[in-house]
Amino acid sequence: MIESLTLFQQLLVVVSGIFVGFSLGLIGGGGSILAVPLLLYVVGYHDPHVVIGTTAISVAVTAYINLIPHWRAGNVRWRPALLFALPGAFGSAIGAMIGKVFPGKQLLFLFALLMVAVAISMLRRKEAHAKTYRSGRSLLIRIIPIAFLVGLLSGFFGIGGGFLIVPGLMFAAGIPLINAIGSSLFSVGTFGLVTAITYAVSNLVDWLVVVEYVVGGIMGGFFGARLAMYLGAHKNTLASIFAFVILIVAAYMLYVNFKAVFHT
Repeated sequence: MIESLTLFQQLLVVVSGIFVGFSLGLIGGGGSILAVPLLLYVVGYHDPHVVIGTTAISVAVTAYINLIPHWRAGNVRWRPALLFALPGAFGSAIGAMIGKVFPGKQLLFLFALLMVAVAISMLRRKEAHAKTYRSGRSLLIRIIPIAFLVGLLSGFFGIGGGFLIVPGLMFAAGIPLINAIGSSLFSVGTFGLVTAITYAVSNLVDWLVVVEYVVGGIMGGFFGARLAMYLGAHKNTLASIFAFVILIVAAYMLYVNFKAVFHT
């Protein structure tokens, strides 16, 4: 159900968009994890399914815009980015159709558990141990099934599931974190667009909030992308920021939705 927001809530939407845009520029797909919880818990939007549909299109547009400075800086590996986006978009469409009929509170609780697992994996991973960049058949064999699975989860959990794209690209293509961050933005935009279309046909998108979110996202993304390029020389620092942001948001979501799921 599309809700009527107060002027203060609309201001909070723009501020939330700034944080999401900044995070997308800084940690690529990982920044999308903030979109859903900010609209739910900071702005106070109540319908989880409308939140997922609305943030999907907002993050998609913001991600495509934030792709530009990373591309200019040479952080985008276009072959892995395109190969990841295509099968991932197919998986995203399937996941979104399933997610629309799944109870909202349970959906968010499972999403938070997945966030914790990925954050722990990122903290344990050492950049020095990253594998060599893959190409040709080796890249295709690894990237297609991983991209489909990540897309499936992204569609199911809303674009917030896009935080899986960065570790997925690192694992499948063997590229460094800064390149995975830049390249992930193309997939974030593509997955978000597919997910948003699925929700929009069910009238589960608040278009005014989309515009306000994107305005904030453009402002925040400008600074986030520049900070990412600076931190690109400090890979372990960037990886730790990525993981800790995920853990903090996941902990809050587990707390809120544990009560909702197990005390109803």
